[in-house]
Amino acid sequence: MTTTLPTRSTGPTGSAKPRKRGAGRQLHGGKVTYAVLILFTIGSLFPLVWTAIAASRNNTRLAETPPPFWFGGNLFKNLEIAWTDANMGTALLNTLVVAGTITVGTVLFSTLAGFAFAKLRFRFRGFLLLLVIGTMMVPPQLSVVPLFMVVAKLGWTDQLQSVVLPTLVSAFGVFFMRQYLKEALPTELIEAARVDGASSLRVIWHVVFPAARPAMAVLAMLTFVMAWNDFFWPIIALTQEGSPTVQVALAGLGRGNIPDQSVIMAGALLGTLPLLIAFVLFGKQIVGGIMQGAVKG
Repeated sequence: MTTTLPTRSTGPTGSAKPRKRGAGRQLHGGKVTYAVLILFTIGSLFPLVWTAIAASRNNTRLAETPPPFWFGGNLFKNLEIAWTDANMGTALLNTLVVAGTITVGTVLFSTLAGFAFAKLRFRFRGFLLLLVIGTMMVPPQLSVVPLFMVVAKLGWTDQLQSVVLPTLVSAFGVFFMRQYLKEALPTELIEAARVDGASSLRVIWHVVFPAARPAMAVLAMLTFVMAWNDFFWPIIALTQEGSPTVQVALAGLGRGNIPDQSVIMAGALLGTLPLLIAFVLFGKQIVGGIMQGAVKG
């Protein structure tokens, strides 16, 4: 009775292929890795926890030394005061509309422009790309006065479109999508779609968007967070009595001879909760999109 021994895989020349060490094994972190991760997690959660602790106290207790390090009994009372005084319901709805519209517009237009700069050939492409990148070096404070003059002339003062339209496209988004599509989207795939008779719109919808989906998810996350937390331009274009966003509404809580810090912290907590909920619900998809774009087979 003969016994067949397992043979090793060979390469094109007949020589045996060396097996990579650790291939197929699951990597595990050591104690130092877990300790570092725990420290970073605690450091990341501390501002949020401290905000909740301060929101559950009163102004007198926050002024004492040492400050409180555990929750009090005024959390729901302060949340109710902040919700009423800052008109937080309207502010949250306005911010959701503004941030959502800016995110959709930025992702859509940045993907189209990034695809054009990455794969299309046209005159002055390099110069136009440098011009787009150059706008990132201009401080936003320089454009406030002319931008406000245009908004006032159009009659958009204290209206949400005055915040949405100036930030509907970002130079960073165009550059980010251009860099991603340049490597992730093969030119042969576009040429094959052209040979099959696909129009430009069909190429974008069936070829460009599926290839750019991981980068689009990352850009959407960054844009939404940036638009939600934006304060500089909304505080100029909007008012607290008209159509405030969350950040503009929170600015009104700090007014007065002696601002109530506990109420301000309660308002900040209310403004942060929607972002936390979004990360809890869509965090897996966001991380999956990042990993899909990072690992190419």
